[in-house]
Amino acid sequence: MKSISSAFRALADPTRRQILQELKPGELSAGEIAACFTISGPSISRHLSILKNADLISERREGNRILYRLEPEQIAHTLGDFLSAVCPTQIARRRRWKRKEA
Repeated sequence: MKSISSAFRALADPTRRQILQELKPGELSAGEIAACFTISGPSISRHLSILKNADLISERREGNRILYRLEPEQIAHTLGDFLSAVCPTQIARRRRWKRKEA
């Protein structure tokens, strides 16, 4: 996992957050992602690179296409680590509440 700061830098941009939303239903190629935006293909590639370097998405090759997918566990882990460092009492409180529900 890359640093928390690289993930937050990646999440700071609204275009990158929208790319994550577009990937929520499943894998998409760069062209399919670019079709959702009015910015250039090279700009989309740069955004995808930043998201990939922050471990928020991953890629796999299928023939001559590169398919991108969301990495929800990595996103949850990164945000969870940050939240537990910032507000550990809230995490403990939530765990106690979940135990009471069970």
